[in-house]
Amino acid sequence: MADLSSKDVERAEFAFSIYDEDGTNVIDAVNLGNVLRALNLNPTNATIEKLGGTKKKGEKKMKLDEFLPIFSQCKKDKEQGCYEDFLECLKLYDKQENGMMLGAELSHTLLSLGERLTDAECEEVLKDCMDTEDDDGFIPYAPFLKKMMVLL
Repeated sequence: MADLSSKDVERAEFAFSIYDEDGTNVIDAVNLGNVLRALNLNPTNATIEKLGGTKKKGEKKMKLDEFLPIFSQCKKDKEQGCYEDFLECLKLYDKQENGMMLGAELSHTLLSLGERLTDAECEEVLKDCMDTEDDDGFIPYAPFLKKMMVLL
């Protein structure tokens, strides 16, 4: 790939190999988003589908040589956010500037902004990533964001 450095190709091959179940340099397209996220990219679900990802296992297979141009394209995509971008957004809810925000505001944000989550998806994300609220309903948002970015 002309657009990818040899280090990028090596990283991409390694991430791809993690999802290569039988060692044939082929992954199930349902894992496309997982491989891209393992490479510190954050494409939306819609972008993943547009690039050939599927919602169900077994619908489509993808070879490494098909994946590398997708990885290259995603690296150039400026619409995806990174940890620092999301942290800056959550700071808007940090009224006391102490790294805390209301858990209810976090829930509202997940349900109403960007690629909206369903109530069930929101509950699952909060259960998996959110620390326990303090007596006033506040949570530290940086640890939440770190846990969520790992899950993505």
